[in-house]
Amino acid sequence: MLARISAKATIEALLFASGDPLPLSEIARVTGLLPDDVEVILEELILEYNKEEHGIQVVKSNAGYAMCTKPAFFEYIRDLNRGPEKRLSQAALETLAIIAYRQPVTRTEIEAIRGVKAERVINSLLERGLIAEAGRKDAPGRPVLYVTTNEFMRLFGLASLEDLPKDVRGA
Repeated sequence: MLARISAKATIEALLFASGDPLPLSEIARVTGLLPDDVEVILEELILEYNKEEHGIQVVKSNAGYAMCTKPAFFEYIRDLNRGPEKRLSQAALETLAIIAYRQPVTRTEIEAIRGVKAERVINSLLERGLIAEAGRKDAPGRPVLYVTTNEFMRLFGLASLEDLPKDVRGA
């Protein structure tokens, strides 16, 4: 059993090294701690990192817990990126918005909303890991259903889909 200070440092290291959200159950499995104890430690880390002097934070989402930079430091981090910036096209943003608000959704449904073909844009979003296939619709031809991914949530700073702006949800 890890000592309290060691347990906290271990969980902090796991979050830092992972890069992806870690479910509470996975943290408990790796550390050998009880899930309730892990949750208490995670809440302590969230409070500690929410202090103004920190440039990073611990965020809880549907996918688990993750360590990430605070939004206030976006411009500095963006400037660190020395490679060519890969921005999303207007078509990709529109398609991503449709998927985010209507998921799970088929390519045909996306095309009906946008009024143009979406196959290339969908392939691009799949390659970037922003959307994923989530099975097939029980309809003629069994079309593929698309949903957003944890990478989408991370990229747009969302803890859950409920964080999407509400004024466009029904659009």
